[in-house]
Amino acid sequence: MELRQLRYFEVVAEELHFGRAAARLLIAGPSLSQQIMALERDLGVKLFVRDRRSVALTPAGAALLPDVRALLESAENLRRRAERLSGAEPVRIGYVNWLPTDLIARTSGVAQLHVDAWVVPSHAQAARVADGSLDLAIAWVRKPDVAQHALSARLLGADRLYAVSTGEDTTPVRARDVVVLVDDDTTSWYSWNVYAEEFARDTGAQILRINDGGITGPAFFDHVRAVGRPVVNSPKGQTITLPSDLTARPVIDPAAIWTWSLLCRENETRPAVLASVDALTRGVTDLEIHEDGIWLPMDDPYRRTR
Repeated sequence: MELRQLRYFEVVAEELHFGRAAARLLIAGPSLSQQIMALERDLGVKLFVRDRRSVALTPAGAALLPDVRALLESAENLRRRAERLSGAEPVRIGYVNWLPTDLIARTSGVAQLHVDAWVVPSHAQAARVADGSLDLAIAWVRKPDVAQHALSARLLGADRLYAVSTGEDTTPVRARDVVVLVDDDTTSWYSWNVYAEEFARDTGAQILRINDGGITGPAFFDHVRAVGRPVVNSPKGQTITLPSDLTARPVIDPAAIWTWSLLCRENETRPAVLASVDALTRGVTDLEIHEDGIWLPMDDPYRRTR
């Protein structure tokens, strides 16, 4: 049993609708349902009665709801008290799947950086910064996202995406000869889908539409084997160990670059947050994203106009 599962239970109990609760929690509906079922298994009681048209609390769920709310409030009070005792102003930062290895060291003496454990896609992290749930986030954004949410974005990192293919060939592959996967789950893969579709339009790469979440993990490897052509690996799979029958190949003509932005609110005034932004981005250059033969999306905040 985890605090986040209790938070999920509280929101579903308030909404009595899994779709609205999932939207409020910024997670996919199936994931929310699975977490509620896991909580029910841990507690040994059914919390909700569900059918296709309605959701209702069971007597056990209604009885436990006040205790859950009290426990969540106590946990929040504990966090706030710990922050006061620490003597440093807390700054909350979220991320998608990449963090600088020296993140805490960079902000030492500037602020007490709390890395939020709630890992959600880039567009959801940007929304959380905008609504104040986070102070900072490391995410992929486009210029319209920054403007829509009234955010400030600074370049923090960049991934040079590679392709994965069967066999032992490690030579570079042209962008027009690769495949990019686009998943039907726009809640989880919205940012990647936008990136992949624009890359395909600009380079002639082939789009393969899937519905199994196989942008990463074992399902991704299965798609590579089935397609028989090099498939671009997403940022979430950049550091994964490949199976012995698959090989990484550089993408060229052009090379695909995925940028990571450090986001904060445009009207941010807290000194600890602003100091953290400066500390985290100090010394970050253009990370070689403006070399010849590099591709960035049209609305990438760091794409130079020629």
